[in-house]
Amino acid sequence: MTTDPEKERFLKEFGGDYGYPGAPKNIDDLRANEFKRLNEVVYLDHAGAALYSELQMEAVFKDFNSTLYGNPHSQNNCSLTTGDIVGEARRQVLDFFNASPGEYKCVFTSGATAALKLVGETFPWSNRSTFMYTMENHNSVLGIREYALREGAAAIAVDIEANSVHNQRFSGKSAVNIRPHHVQIRGETWCGKEEFTSNTYNLFAFPSECNFSGQRFKLDLVNDIKEDSYEISGTFTPQRGHWMVLIDAAKGSATIPPDLSKYKADFVVCSFYKLFGYPTGIGALIIRNEHANLLKKTYFSGGTVAASIADIDFYKRRDGIEEYLEDGTISFLSIASLRHGFKILNDLTMSAISRHSVSLATYVRRSLVDMRHVNGKSACVVYGLNCQELLSSEMGPTVSFNLKRPDGSWFGYREVEKLASVSSIQLRTGCFCNPGACAKHLGLSHSDLLSNAEAGHICWDDHDVLNGKPTGSVRVSFGYMSTFEDARKFLKFIESTFVSLPVQSAYLDLMRQRPSQPLSEDASGVTARYFLKSIMVYPIKSCAGFNVESWPLSSTGLLHDREWLLKSLSGEILTQKKVPHMCYITTSVDLKLGVLFVESPRCNEKLQIKLISDSSVAEGEQIKTYYQRYEIPVCKNDIDVWFSSAIGLPCTLVRSSASENHLCSNRNDTIPQMCRDLQTKLNFVNEGQFLLISEASVIDLNSRLKSKLQNSSRGQFVEVSTSRFRPNLVVSGGEPYAEDRWRSIKIGDKNFASLGGCNRCQMINMTAKGGTVHRSNEPLATIASYRRLKGKIYFGILLRLDDNIEQDVYLCVGQEIFANTD
Repeated sequence: MTTDPEKERFLKEFGGDYGYPGAPKNIDDLRANEFKRLNEVVYLDHAGAALYSELQMEAVFKDFNSTLYGNPHSQNNCSLTTGDIVGEARRQVLDFFNASPGEYKCVFTSGATAALKLVGETFPWSNRSTFMYTMENHNSVLGIREYALREGAAAIAVDIEANSVHNQRFSGKSAVNIRPHHVQIRGETWCGKEEFTSNTYNLFAFPSECNFSGQRFKLDLVNDIKEDSYEISGTFTPQRGHWMVLIDAAKGSATIPPDLSKYKADFVVCSFYKLFGYPTGIGALIIRNEHANLLKKTYFSGGTVAASIADIDFYKRRDGIEEYLEDGTISFLSIASLRHGFKILNDLTMSAISRHSVSLATYVRRSLVDMRHVNGKSACVVYGLNCQELLSSEMGPTVSFNLKRPDGSWFGYREVEKLASVSSIQLRTGCFCNPGACAKHLGLSHSDLLSNAEAGHICWDDHDVLNGKPTGSVRVSFGYMSTFEDARKFLKFIESTFVSLPVQSAYLDLMRQRPSQPLSEDASGVTARYFLKSIMVYPIKSCAGFNVESWPLSSTGLLHDREWLLKSLSGEILTQKKVPHMCYITTSVDLKLGVLFVESPRCNEKLQIKLISDSSVAEGEQIKTYYQRYEIPVCKNDIDVWFSSAIGLPCTLVRSSASENHLCSNRNDTIPQMCRDLQTKLNFVNEGQFLLISEASVIDLNSRLKSKLQNSSRGQFVEVSTSRFRPNLVVSGGEPYAEDRWRSIKIGDKNFASLGGCNRCQMINMTAKGGTVHRSNEPLATIASYRRLKGKIYFGILLRLDDNIEQDVYLCVGQEIFANTD
């Protein structure tokens, strides 16, 4: 019996649905034995992809290791075995949708998107046809519009609404009312107002479940459309003729697959990785037999024709629907794997899976709605609630929402996603490739959408709030192996990070305030003095640096700091986040010899690169990174071979020529941590010429980490060193975070401007030990708890050299640092 009061309350309401009561395996057994890899990870992106079971994969590998599968287009024994397995897989898919083989066929595709594309490119469009689709549709459905418009058909998005009882009685129609948007036509070829002919075919498309909000459509809509049993608002009149219905079941099938014995849709599409995680790259188009011959396929390939002649215009297609529509050799090994996934669903039953996952989503949805800030204002807006448009009160196991600050402004969804990742919570943000549902639920007009596009907003970027409105949302979705503990950890994360905000407010206050005593004094009134404790130079971006007692300054910062970087053959900039072994590449510079020395445990020889370019440098090229464009010389092949061996990946070493940039800084004088250094010469740094870390601040961080560990009673405390942050300058003296208020500092006779806080990423969570790179959530998770603002996590400050360098000027360890806040 659980001792968690919150879980007891949950089970009191949902105990009959949650956890597969009475089944051979309950949810705790399932997670412990078949999803051990989840460990401390909370996976809440089941709408994106389900997770495969470890026992499922064991069964797949056992099958592959014991059965010889051949190309089903051959006629040998192993190929005949494959043909039998493929046939059985088709029957399993039809059974899953309760579709009679006498009425439907299963055509395998590479996924739901390929199935939709197949419908779009083969549908018998004409200039009298109409493609009508609900606003809540995935881009893969909207893409069908291109085929329709190209053939002269009209396309129109619609909302499905509930008629009032009065209107139903008055009209004799059903409860369905269709509210059309703008009719889309290309050219003047559409003949929508002319009489239809017997070969006029129209298509209506809708999802069984909206992947944005989790709203489920009533499948009665299939019959309403086919029987012309609906009302329509406005002046638009749907084209008469034969109406065919397509259901996008990619999302909905994971819990409630459409029952085709009751709702006889003409096309249904799905992807199997959405159901049970593996295999990917395989989906299906379920098609009614009576309409298969209407599809006009142009291309033919191996396996799709009965005969063809190479030098004359002749081919004869095969009679089988599946053979006709499937191009080439199907993915027979993936298809052979399907039965092991279906076994899981059949053992648990789809109704139990639906009840289990929906109970978790309902619990989370209610909890989010109830969240309030200390001022009483709602902290969360959940989308899809109390909406009667779809004629269904049911919601699937998906929750879409956005968060608000106490002042009513929005938290950006990317901020939520980044901080969730730090807490090992995997979710998804954006519009989820569903622009219609996104615009509808967020209240975005056409002008809003066009304005956002003009501002540079595209899918998956960081423009999460524009003109005071969210451009997308946060989505969490549950699957058959999700647990109450997953839901509870997620809710605790939301509560502690976005609803209880005293720490973030304190950090903002610290940024804006002026100290009550002179900066030379600490809180106790004792004179605070600061000294340069260490200097670190990193010649190659993301590789190990070296400590020095003194080092010359240059117009780009410390001489030769981040002057080189590695890039892949495709041009991608390589860092430790993508190539962790780069941390084992050590560097040093001998200024007298004029040589950069580089070593790697994977290379026997120490690499020597002359600082003054000679024949080792080839022709230059351009590279763009961090909003800067650089002219760079590319090193010759033997150097690239060495680095390729060092990181185990083909790459090229490039050197910066530090072209001067003239972009405007976005410094905000009220919040000094929100700026970049875009006006000075920079090497391959992310934002500023220098990164300064305070020793006192790191000591305070370690104290917080130790306290946090003691309170959780988990793991062993590992002290974080200043080197974890890859600073150029480490300062001793003063109070923790005094550097946050520095506007400028002076070291020796040189002046440096503070550009504000350094935005940290998960790279500081990586540690190297024994030839292995380890990743954790710390220290970033702890820093985020008290040094976060507007989605960014700050630790350390960035500096810019404000003086010209006309002769050799050195920084030296032990020099006193004079800081001011004016």
